[in-house]
Amino acid sequence: MHSKFSSVFAEINSVAIGDNHADLILENCSLINVYTNEIQEKIQISIKNDRIAFVGQDASHTRGPKTKILDVKNKHVCPSFVDPHIHIDHFLTPVEFIKKSLLCGVTSLFPDSIDIVSVGGYKGFREFLKQTENLPMRFFHTIPGGLPVDRKFSHGKTLTLQEEKQAIGLPSIVGLGEVFAWTKVTKRDTKTIKSLKQMHENHCIINGHTAGASGKKLNSYISSGIFSCHEPINFDQVLERLRLGMWIMIREGSIRRDLKEIVPLVLSHGTYKNRLMFCSDGLDPSDISNIGHIDHCVRESIKLGMNPIDAISMASKNCFDYYKMGNEIGGIGPGKIADMLILDDYKKIKINKVILGGKIVVSDGKILAKISSPKIPTWITKTVKLPKVTPKTFEIRSKNNTESVNLISMKTEIVTKKSNTDLNVENSNVVASYDKDVWKVAALDRTFGSKTKTVGFLENFGADVGAFASTWSFHENDMIVIGSNEKDMADAVNKLTKSQGGIIVVKNGKTLASLPFQMGGIISTDPIDKVTKNFEKINDVLLDAGCKFNKPHLIPLFLPFLALPDIRILYSGIVDVKSREYLPTIQPKL
Repeated sequence: MHSKFSSVFAEINSVAIGDNHADLILENCSLINVYTNEIQEKIQISIKNDRIAFVGQDASHTRGPKTKILDVKNKHVCPSFVDPHIHIDHFLTPVEFIKKSLLCGVTSLFPDSIDIVSVGGYKGFREFLKQTENLPMRFFHTIPGGLPVDRKFSHGKTLTLQEEKQAIGLPSIVGLGEVFAWTKVTKRDTKTIKSLKQMHENHCIINGHTAGASGKKLNSYISSGIFSCHEPINFDQVLERLRLGMWIMIREGSIRRDLKEIVPLVLSHGTYKNRLMFCSDGLDPSDISNIGHIDHCVRESIKLGMNPIDAISMASKNCFDYYKMGNEIGGIGPGKIADMLILDDYKKIKINKVILGGKIVVSDGKILAKISSPKIPTWITKTVKLPKVTPKTFEIRSKNNTESVNLISMKTEIVTKKSNTDLNVENSNVVASYDKDVWKVAALDRTFGSKTKTVGFLENFGADVGAFASTWSFHENDMIVIGSNEKDMADAVNKLTKSQGGIIVVKNGKTLASLPFQMGGIISTDPIDKVTKNFEKINDVLLDAGCKFNKPHLIPLFLPFLALPDIRILYSGIVDVKSREYLPTIQPKL
């Protein structure tokens, strides 16, 4: 954050002393003080412009003829909430996302927008930043630090060192997003080290991703100046990182929910909480609509026995302390930015009002702030560059009667393992097997228009549909299609190409469910309620059809994701992540 304090302190100073008048005074506040871990009764808070000028028992000296008075009626007042690590460049436009996030008491987001870069490069990144401007939410952007995931195999667009340097100068940029895979740091990958050096020279925060790292590898990673991680899934991993001076973002989002595994042991061990935060790492439209955002983290932690003030501090003050902004924001005190919540029930986090920069933006569950939708340029709505495909596109040719094939076997929606089986050949084409729950799966280049593709086999999907396809996948954004037959696979791909992006389920040429992604093939421009309805229908249709996993939409999203074991598929080939080698679809004869 580029400090504005130096230019406004004289005005705030004059209000605090009584030589000037406040714009707004909150009276009869029960102040949740994240600096002293106490609740102060009968407090008055004076606000001038977007800053707090005075906090104390009597603010009458700051009152003038035009000062507005808000009697809080002894409700609790606390700093508003922050998500210190979130991916918002998918599902929803920023405009639609904040319509739910604001209602959850969140007024600041730190997005790591990896996928829009994978599709649109630096131009796409700049455009996405524009989409967050002039909205009633603070956006502190990080430059994606995870691309390419693996330089040997990744093919999505990335940022050059020069583009990263240009991005550092943008007003909403605070640092580098999560740096994965961590082996690029421990093995001192040349571009990664140059990127880290450039960030350090410009005093940027660098976020971490240390899943699976420990001992000397974790020490090596941290010693490179990366001091946070949102990947710990249990208390032992949290404690190891805290002992080494890291900050921990306890993840509670749509892909992983780790809070219940970590918080009880933090409490029973008496661990310091001053380096703990909550983050979502990303929320799907259903979860943010029905479960909540950071408010849910605070609420659940209190239910698990955490002191409410500690939970609120983790959701506010600690985040800004980590990002070195604590002098300006994150608590309620003179000189601080006036981002606050008024709570009807501070233990249940029942929000009465949300105040952003001294202005009431939410009251009684309704957004009062004006939210205008930015224009979306045409070029970013035309990113699916695929020619029309036919069923033959997905054939795997063979002159034999059967073939032994490598399988991508699904262990969860996200984790895969290598397997193999024998499949029949019909009309010189190796076919999927309903009886064996073996499906065809393909990855196609939809970003560069190269017509490159890979066709393989997937095991353990289970849904009785013709095809399931998506133009959004972490972090390569290939067109991924899973199918029981080539005709429906071609139909699904052609429909997504025509609509320029989305997720679709088809059977016998009929669309059973679809969710359009008009922006970059990864973001819907539709209203959140419509997106939520379409999103939920995708999963419901697949679950009703027999899919073996609770969140089927995650399967195509993670199939190209090179940072997880064991087998991944990209348009360039099937990859064994551990051996870092390509696998053939048909096993060679011995």
